[in-house]
Amino acid sequence: MAVQAESRAGWRLAASSASVIGRWRRRKRPKGPSCRSSAGAMWSAGRGRAAGPALVGLLLTLLVPGSGAAKTGAGLVTCGSVLKLFNTQHRVRLHSHDIKYGSGSGQQSVTGVEASDDANSYWRIRGGSEGGCPRGSPVRCGQAVRLTHVLTGKNLHTHHFPSPLSNNQEVSAFGEDGEGDDLDLWTVRCSGQHWEREAAVRFQHVGTSVFLSVTGEQYGSPIRGQHEVHGMSSANTHNTWKAMEGIFIKPSVDPSAGHDEL
Repeated sequence: MAVQAESRAGWRLAASSASVIGRWRRRKRPKGPSCRSSAGAMWSAGRGRAAGPALVGLLLTLLVPGSGAAKTGAGLVTCGSVLKLFNTQHRVRLHSHDIKYGSGSGQQSVTGVEASDDANSYWRIRGGSEGGCPRGSPVRCGQAVRLTHVLTGKNLHTHHFPSPLSNNQEVSAFGEDGEGDDLDLWTVRCSGQHWEREAAVRFQHVGTSVFLSVTGEQYGSPIRGQHEVHGMSSANTHNTWKAMEGIFIKPSVDPSAGHDEL
């Protein structure tokens, strides 16, 4: 099966650490029963697992020019593709790393970064736990998918915890080896029949109906300058995303009918 690969050197692989690595700067917000006290509001790095040989091989294909990849140009986003997602309003890429929130759920944090060459910004498009997203099949507008963080194996996730800066809904990365729970499902909202690589789309959470969003708040040390990613209840300019760099699996089947509106 043909793929299109990005050829880019200079990736920065994040190292894991088990120590508490510093206090974050955040806006003051009211405490609630679902969040920790301010004394616990510290970033900490988890004990990440080393990437397996298969994962390392997948990532290395992105660094090898002329590796037999088909140059398909603009087209459809397909199941199994590995890509970066770009917020069109705030111009950051969806990102995660083996660093946990020090408040709220305490799960792995999800942020937005301006850098285009960071390996921690790659996500794999997958179906739900019962399938429904065969490798190479075009993603339909209105289809529910999982977005799995390539380097840590955790799924994009949200739940009823407040986000640390804006007090919107926290977005985290959750699960092990790509397996989490029903709160990992996001519906692709787009115009037309399928998710097109050149088109802006939204991701609406199946379980809580919020939209994956960025509104500009930035963290301090130790992830200075990274943007908060959170869930918002309304569709607006803060939650439009576009497919960017990555490996795009060539469609293996003819696109089928299906329609949803952005």
